[in-house]
Amino acid sequence: MGALSPWHIILIAIVALLLFGPNKLPELGRGFGKMFREFKDATNGNGNNSSTDDQPTIARKEINPEVSKSESGQVNK
Repeated sequence: MGALSPWHIILIAIVALLLFGPNKLPELGRGFGKMFREFKDATNGNGNNSSTDDQPTIARKEINPEVSKSESGQVNK
């Protein structure tokens, strides 16, 4: 059994298009690309976590807005 010929690749692309539809294929491609990138990073030992890079950082709010510190460091209620 040899390598895939161009006809085999075209046939696989047509079957994938029929199974998933034109709207779902870009999402699948992005998902596979992200999966392979994370796998490559994990096997190379890179410690950065790309899943946190995808999510924007959210500013933390004051837990109790009624209690605030004055400039001298004392708590005012």
